[in-house]
Amino acid sequence: MDFPDGFLWGTSTSAYQIEGAWNEDGRGESIWDAFARVPGNTANGDTGDTACDHYHRFRDDVALMASLGLTAYHFSISWPRVLPNGRGDINQRGLDFYDSLVDELVAASIAPIPTLHHWDLPTALQDGGGWAVRDTVDAFCEFAAVVSDRIGDRVHSWMTINEPRVIVQLGHQTGEFAPGHTDLAESLAVGHHLLLAHGRAIPVLKERSAAQVGIALDPNPVVAASDHPEDVAAAKLRDAIENRWYLDPLAGMGYPTDAVAAHGVSLDFVRDGDLETISTPMDFLGVNYYRREVEGTHGTAPPLPQTDMGWDIYPEGLTGQLVRLHREYPFAAYWVSESGAAYPDEVGPDGTVDDPLRIDYLKGHIEATAAALEQGVPVLGYLVWSLLDNFEWASGYVKRFGIVHVDFETQVRTVKASGHWYRDLISG
Repeated sequence: MDFPDGFLWGTSTSAYQIEGAWNEDGRGESIWDAFARVPGNTANGDTGDTACDHYHRFRDDVALMASLGLTAYHFSISWPRVLPNGRGDINQRGLDFYDSLVDELVAASIAPIPTLHHWDLPTALQDGGGWAVRDTVDAFCEFAAVVSDRIGDRVHSWMTINEPRVIVQLGHQTGEFAPGHTDLAESLAVGHHLLLAHGRAIPVLKERSAAQVGIALDPNPVVAASDHPEDVAAAKLRDAIENRWYLDPLAGMGYPTDAVAAHGVSLDFVRDGDLETISTPMDFLGVNYYRREVEGTHGTAPPLPQTDMGWDIYPEGLTGQLVRLHREYPFAAYWVSESGAAYPDEVGPDGTVDDPLRIDYLKGHIEATAAALEQGVPVLGYLVWSLLDNFEWASGYVKRFGIVHVDFETQVRTVKASGHWYRDLISG
């Protein structure tokens, strides 16, 4: 596999999934703190109260990254840790944490790649309407300014928002994720304001940092269950609703008309100038890739091996999506910003964690990235999800994605065989 000079190898995490310290040093409450406390919302009633205790152990975790040879670390900033009420009073101790984390990364020659919003909206903002109201866009820009004023001088790349589709669909349509709403009209306003916040934050970050700026989406390929015309049409529409609904506006093409018609909901939340703001040029698109989606009722697509999440393993879909994006959209470059697999890993009697299926998964998806590069797609780096086993949202601590095993009772970290494999790949 050939990768260009300067290609970065790293891992991804998010604040609520690893930090813990949910009520320490002035941190405010997030919607995930509230959501996880409602019985039945998460597996075993798990919460992110402690998670991986990264807030207290970040120096050891950065040393662990360095031992694996990582050259990039993609993490997220806890909005309520920095602005407990979502805006206004700044919690300096929260900023101090990220300042120290970035210093540790730079000292270890690991490029810091922060995401500003990975789903943990401050409860105070949700109480005022959350992403369904336009004021939250203003609050996000204030948050972006506060964070970039403090750490922007050392940041390699910014990602504004992670996977707006998940916030829209799981958070506001099905209710499986925080804040647990089930309202289609509200969800579409939420998605629009997320994209608007991204566009408005780009100049805020650019004014304060020489770093590149982009957003991370999860554009899963949608495969028709059969070649029946109805299945083909259904797959095309699902692609419009789940992928193009976000890609097209970012590219200056507006919302796809077929998806607008299918939703059948007024888009009266779109104001003059919004679509121009959303399509503010960015430096890259982050692609979070895990699986394919199969759509249709007239046939059954050939079965594929699956991860512990029940997701099809389909590495060729990563190549296909990267090539498609590069051919159909004007984005300048790409990150594989998340890529990984959950398996039920356990520490063996000899103290090691053998996870050959994850090694196979990563090998296939890194080869798929190389294939996209060979076809001319400018991919900047590959980031494994995840560095650590963590709080996996509604799945709690049941699903393990890490290349480092975490004993959640003792917080002992054990590098899995996949972590050693990844280290050897990077060093090679």
